[in-house]
Amino acid sequence: MADTKRILVVGAGIIGTGIAAYLQREGHRVTIVDRLEPGRACSFGNGGGIGVTSIPPLSTPGVIWKIPRWLMHPEGPLALRWAHLPALLPWLVRFLRAGDPRRVKTITDATTAILAPCYEAWAPLFRDAKLDHLVRHSGVIHLYPDEAARDADRYQWRLREERGLHFERIGRDELRQLVPGLTPDITAAMYEPQWRFVRDPYLIVRGLADHVLANGGTILREDVRGFEFGADGVGAVITDRGRHTPDRIVIAAGAWSHRLSKMLGSRVPLESQRGYHVTMPNTGLDLRHIMIDPSGKMGITPMAMGVRFGGTSEFAGVDAPPDYRRTRALVARAKRLFPGLDASGSTEWAGDRPLLPDSLPAIGPSPRHKNVIYAFGHSHIGMALGGITGKLVAELVADRPASLDLKPYRIDRF
Repeated sequence: MADTKRILVVGAGIIGTGIAAYLQREGHRVTIVDRLEPGRACSFGNGGGIGVTSIPPLSTPGVIWKIPRWLMHPEGPLALRWAHLPALLPWLVRFLRAGDPRRVKTITDATTAILAPCYEAWAPLFRDAKLDHLVRHSGVIHLYPDEAARDADRYQWRLREERGLHFERIGRDELRQLVPGLTPDITAAMYEPQWRFVRDPYLIVRGLADHVLANGGTILREDVRGFEFGADGVGAVITDRGRHTPDRIVIAAGAWSHRLSKMLGSRVPLESQRGYHVTMPNTGLDLRHIMIDPSGKMGITPMAMGVRFGGTSEFAGVDAPPDYRRTRALVARAKRLFPGLDASGSTEWAGDRPLLPDSLPAIGPSPRHKNVIYAFGHSHIGMALGGITGKLVAELVADRPASLDLKPYRIDRF
């Protein structure tokens, strides 16, 4: 094809492989570069949700008053390594400013726009890579202790309602039927039928990577160390194993992307929102829905390898070692929700989710180099956004009008 380009995608997670698969569909020669094997970083521990309704940003009015309580509780959903606080403070100020009601409206509109087509964008990739068998469409259930707790989240639900998203209230009796084994202390819930989830996030990424390879793509286990610059943009990508000279470069390296964008002249306030999970293979539970525990900020997904309990947000810096006391807090919370569960044989995991202060990703062309495109910062909704991000990047490479207005996601918005 006359328009075929040699494209280097930096990052082999759910975003990078989704981008690579879309670029390949348009006839481009694609190389993925990552220091790890595909799907072995943040995407490995994903909660699996393709949540079209995950539109409220993490910073909302009043969140500042909740932070001290979360930090003081040993099993709370938020943790901070105090040595990291000086580096975190500028980001934290931006995060709190994003919780202004007017900003929340703008951010929520932008998140709604990019999530609305998220599954339709995934569908052709899942079909081509023969991954449909890993996808379930069962909706999501939000679990609340009582009606008062559910009403306390009314701001979040109003954001959804104002944008035409459908949800239903569920009472005690129906909840008992839908979620066997749930503690009787949970008496209220919200159900959103639009959600899908995947039974194994790693197999999704690995399947996309294998599809790219089968169609002539290349995947290299290399660590990007720098760039060479020329009159027409970035002339070469330098790794620990060599030098690459693609026509276009896509930065999709998750929580490490800001280090690469800084080398490329774009400073961006990206933080690692470290999450943890525990996967239990022998719970004895018969769960069929993905669930969210808003009080504990925990997701619950019935996966092929067991039930995954994931969540918490730890701010420690991307280079800090994991603190697996966080997984013990997840186990304790899981046992309170499901008193009869068997936690034997559990595995634990920690991973770095890339979070920008306004909860929106950075997707779009570099303002400094015409052959560089950014695609990172998808926070906790990367599984949902991998397909649509790939589609948008393919449109940028082809110089076609983007399916969405990319202004809210530009890298230089801060």
